[in-house]
Amino acid sequence: MNAEQSRIAVVTGAGSGIGRAVAVELLRAGWSVALAGRRAGTLEETAALVPEGASLVVATDVARSEDVAGLFAATVGRFGRVDLLFNNAGTFGPGGVPVEELPYDAWRHVVDTNLNGAFLCAQAAFRQMKEQAPQGGRIINNGSISAHAPRPHSVAYTATKHALTGLTKSLSLDGRPYSIAVGQIDIGNAATDMTRRMETGALQANGVVAPEPVMDVADVARTVRHMAELPLAANVQFATVLATSMPYVGRG
Repeated sequence: MNAEQSRIAVVTGAGSGIGRAVAVELLRAGWSVALAGRRAGTLEETAALVPEGASLVVATDVARSEDVAGLFAATVGRFGRVDLLFNNAGTFGPGGVPVEELPYDAWRHVVDTNLNGAFLCAQAAFRQMKEQAPQGGRIINNGSISAHAPRPHSVAYTATKHALTGLTKSLSLDGRPYSIAVGQIDIGNAATDMTRRMETGALQANGVVAPEPVMDVADVARTVRHMAELPLAANVQFATVLATSMPYVGRG
């Protein structure tokens, strides 16, 4: 990103967890940030963490195409362009449910949020970044360690995170002619409400329930900011950021 270029970000899932941490990191670094999420109240709480920041709250269900269109229209209407999409909104779905017992509605909800929502936001970002002047921008998809290796009883979440890797690669290729850089960050055990159970005990592949180390979510946010602030001629295609001692590499 050129120093003279405006820095406008859209962060989905900005009302909590990783999305909130990334939004706060960007706002404190001087970015203007559109905060997207289903609940306006939690988005307002995120904005209040950096009261001097230039933020815009847009209640958005990323699985609804009309909501996504409204999000990008509101962002461009307020800030004039979009330089970054952090495609972060997601859900794990019902935890601990064996595949043969997973309700189809639950499967559809995870797919609609994690995959279809990511596609709709990326598509809207592409349209804007292709047409704006100067042309281009960056998309960072929030994958997961589950984009590489599943947890037990996580079929919907794992399938969507594997699909996000394909989405990232395809978008990265299609974005080349328009100076749109696309990368993915795969995160393992950042300390958020979603991962709180990891510290008390998580089901392992061998059937044992064991506590797992976590890391500060602020470390994830700094990594996203580094990826975001590279010039568009450079791209972190895939980054893996994880708690150092979590059971992922080798046999744990």
